[in-house]
Amino acid sequence: MSVIDTIAAASKRAQPHVVLSEGDDPRVIEAAQRAMAEGLARVTLIGTTKVEGVPHIDPASALEKADYAAAYYDLRKHKGISEEAAEAAMTSPLAFAAMMVRQGDADGTIGGAVETTSNVVRTALQIIGKDPSVDTVSSYFLMLLDGTRPIVFADCGLVIQPTAAELASIAMASSKSLTAMTGLEPKVAMLSFSTKGSVPAGAHESLGRIAEAISIVQDRDPTLAIDGELQFDAAIVPDIADRKAPGSPVAGQANVFVFPSLSAGNIAYKIAQRIGGATALGPILQGLAKPANDLSRGCSVEDVHQMIAITGAQAAG
Repeated sequence: MSVIDTIAAASKRAQPHVVLSEGDDPRVIEAAQRAMAEGLARVTLIGTTKVEGVPHIDPASALEKADYAAAYYDLRKHKGISEEAAEAAMTSPLAFAAMMVRQGDADGTIGGAVETTSNVVRTALQIIGKDPSVDTVSSYFLMLLDGTRPIVFADCGLVIQPTAAELASIAMASSKSLTAMTGLEPKVAMLSFSTKGSVPAGAHESLGRIAEAISIVQDRDPTLAIDGELQFDAAIVPDIADRKAPGSPVAGQANVFVFPSLSAGNIAYKIAQRIGGATALGPILQGLAKPANDLSRGCSVEDVHQMIAITGAQAAG
């Protein structure tokens, strides 16, 4: 069974309720119909388009609108929002879908086929909120090498220049995400242009951040296999690891790769996808109180369908 089949099976067993905030988009509609036909999840479309076989809600006329507006007002009144503004906010499909999740009327939500990433993430943070056990909300890509071998790249879509504390949070969250999605034991490589001091520690500020992040992780979770700084080849190729980082518990066998910056991670996943032929599933958000995920505005029907499975598997726990 492939990784995506395993993820889909977890969603099918749990039958979570996944709400799609862009229910008027043809790609989203087709993916929702396919998901419902396959029994992948219970799906609701948010929008004005009525679709055979898939429930839909129009926020403008929804019975829940008043209750959601009141809940949103209570949530945001400390920021100066008025009751009228709260009511207007709940006419937004993106906000309405997030409130469905917050209020327990759905288990997860997906947007981004039309909305920008910044809108999707901001709405999720404001309404669904952060998991109190996690310091930093971040994202990752589940990369399938040769179409089958799963590894995690993080953060490739959200935290631009992570601090040491943020790098540590990304490493720990990504480790849990790998295990949740694949069942694999995580081995975390903190990536750099240097391997184990091959470049002097003071040569670049990122080296200090990486070292501090590793120390934070080891203090919080001494059982997690983590090492760095490591160049990518030393992290993934056993022969090179033997030469560059002998004795490392991670080098040559890493399956979670934490990048020192968003630019490095974003460039790397696109190269792996477009030149290396890897399948890139994501970006998948981690660290929220309940699942909410982002799509690319260039997404395909298959991308939406896969994200329904991923969001369902996250909701399944």
